[in-house]
Amino acid sequence: MNSTIKDYLMLHFIVLIWGFTAILGLLISLPAIELVFYRTLIASVGVAGLFLLKKKNLLMPFPSMIRVTGVGFVIAMHWILFFWSARVSTASVCLAGMATTSLWTAFVEPLFNRTKIKWYEVGLGLMVICGLLVIFSFESGYWLGLSMALGSSFLAAVFSVLNGKLAHKHNPYQITFYEMAGACLFTILFMPFYSNFMTEEGLQLAWVGYDWFWLFILGGICTVYAFSVSVELMKRLSVFSINLTVNLEPVYGIILAVLIFGESEKMTPQFYLGTGIILVSVLTYPVLNYINKRRKPVRPLG
Repeated sequence: MNSTIKDYLMLHFIVLIWGFTAILGLLISLPAIELVFYRTLIASVGVAGLFLLKKKNLLMPFPSMIRVTGVGFVIAMHWILFFWSARVSTASVCLAGMATTSLWTAFVEPLFNRTKIKWYEVGLGLMVICGLLVIFSFESGYWLGLSMALGSSFLAAVFSVLNGKLAHKHNPYQITFYEMAGACLFTILFMPFYSNFMTEEGLQLAWVGYDWFWLFILGGICTVYAFSVSVELMKRLSVFSINLTVNLEPVYGIILAVLIFGESEKMTPQFYLGTGIILVSVLTYPVLNYINKRRKPVRPLG
């Protein structure tokens, strides 16, 4: 089999794994805060283990360490809202909201990089809003879960843009370690406030049944393994092809949710219509972005 085809098949496999995370959030009995704590703890220990095996330096300059750890705080908030969304609604509703991440990025990135917002990004943003209005109109019972998913997708856009800047200065594995450690630290700092003001049951850190098994899949396979493989694929595949494929994560996730949970994940036809509108806009964005870049005039030398 051609090596390029193997790379694309592996990329789709990694995206399929990422689409499975919302389902794992429902299979694990732990609440969102405790779940994120264990996920980030397992992931940070896992990445540190990879560094030890490869005998590479894990340390970075202290100011950089603080910045990267701070991004980990944003990641923690993103994951907490993500898993919370799936709990108060369904995995499908959560993934429908997360499908807006790339379009949030289209608006967040110009703010950070001080560049102009493109006309087609505004048009696709309005298209996403139309899809969300369709979902809200017929699935009003899930407004809280969808709102949380939209907040999570916005935070995902923020840390993706921040990571784009950090990737030019530091080793991706170093970034992952300090971000996972920072995310774990955030959950620890947030736990006292959460247990005193946001829940009547207190912290639930004890594993129940197969929680330990699903947690190690979430932290080990969905985080450490998927990230390391995606970094390796970036050496051989174009950024455009990778971004286009990653946009299929909600599609894979919704299909898996229906297959695994059956009737509890089946929504109204209007939900799938709204989700379809969102996904069309998301998949259209990288195509229009690619065309726009190709049309830019080449400046003459001298």
